[in-house]
Amino acid sequence: MGGGGPHPTARLFVLSHRPAPEISETQTLVTTGIEDAVAAASAAAGDKDVCLMGGGLVTEGLKAGLVDEVILHQVPVLLGAGRSFFQELPEHVHLRLLEAVPAPGVTHLHYEVVP
Repeated sequence: MGGGGPHPTARLFVLSHRPAPEISETQTLVTTGIEDAVAAASAAAGDKDVCLMGGGLVTEGLKAGLVDEVILHQVPVLLGAGRSFFQELPEHVHLRLLEAVPAPGVTHLHYEVVP
């Protein structure tokens, strides 16, 4: 992210299996897994929300039972090829729609993960 993140005032916890050469003072590298990354982010966030970004990371969070909501931004384009956003999950993940907000060129979908 070039030393920053999508939310300029939020701390960024970078989960990686490799060292990150361009880590900044507002970023924390976590190499010990999704559980440790979410625990560190939660401790830093206090009573605020923690967000996971990226399909692989969200998939790992879902597998570990660490995700309680999913927000998707659906753009009306069907791709003919590419990589799936979510990776393979060991079982179905049931979602309950909380909100759908149509906007020009995108629909914002907010789901609750149903335990």
